[in-house]
Amino acid sequence: MADGARRLSGYGPPRCASVARKRRPFARGCAPPGPSTKPLRVWSLREYGEVAITVGMKDSPLVERLRGLASERILIIDGAMGTMIQSYGLDEAGFRGDDEVFRNHSMPLKGANDLLSLTRPDIIEEIHRHFLEAGADIIETNTFNGTSIAMADYGLESHVYEINRQAAVIARRAADAFSEKTPSRPRFVAGSMGPTNKTGSISPDVINPAFRGITFDELKDAYYEQARGLVDGGVDLLLPETAFNRSTPPSTRPRACS
Repeated sequence: MADGARRLSGYGPPRCASVARKRRPFARGCAPPGPSTKPLRVWSLREYGEVAITVGMKDSPLVERLRGLASERILIIDGAMGTMIQSYGLDEAGFRGDDEVFRNHSMPLKGANDLLSLTRPDIIEEIHRHFLEAGADIIETNTFNGTSIAMADYGLESHVYEINRQAAVIARRAADAFSEKTPSRPRFVAGSMGPTNKTGSISPDVINPAFRGITFDELKDAYYEQARGLVDGGVDLLLPETAFNRSTPPSTRPRACS
């Protein structure tokens, strides 16, 4: 058994991606995708670069390529990044790395998984390789908490763009290396966009149900900054995931990139 498959075996079955399905493009089940003539709900990025982030571009080369692959077989998306990072047992110094900026950072950084794309890129790329070796067609960037809202817990708001850009560069490099080995089976990179640690749809104050810990515009701006870094780093798709409040998915909808 490949090392990647062995390390992944304790974290449940691989997740399946059916990009031909309308309502759940990255499906939890493993049933083969059925035929569909509906526009794909996939965010097509690379052919537009910094100009725009486009949803459901039925005729874009990337979407058509994914549609063709999904009509032939199930596309496998990678597993959990966080549990893989935990397996390395990093301490505070391990998260800070050798960069003087982070060695002297005033707040604790242990647990800032997204920062490892800057301080320990070797670990993040190794994890991507394990998932690719285990059979993943789509790998996610190490950016689940990569917004200024979530990174405020560590005082890393000013580093958010570079964290996302570098995470995308690392994943892109790993995916391209495997695609070059087997050109008939291309690999793709999805930019992971997690839920943040704030809710915009319910009140965190039981005394004041009208109160909100964050505004829609603040969420939108934070996701835009994250998306800009991911696109600049070379992702193929954006993957908003694990949304726990109703305002998160709309706030990730694309707008023009400058």
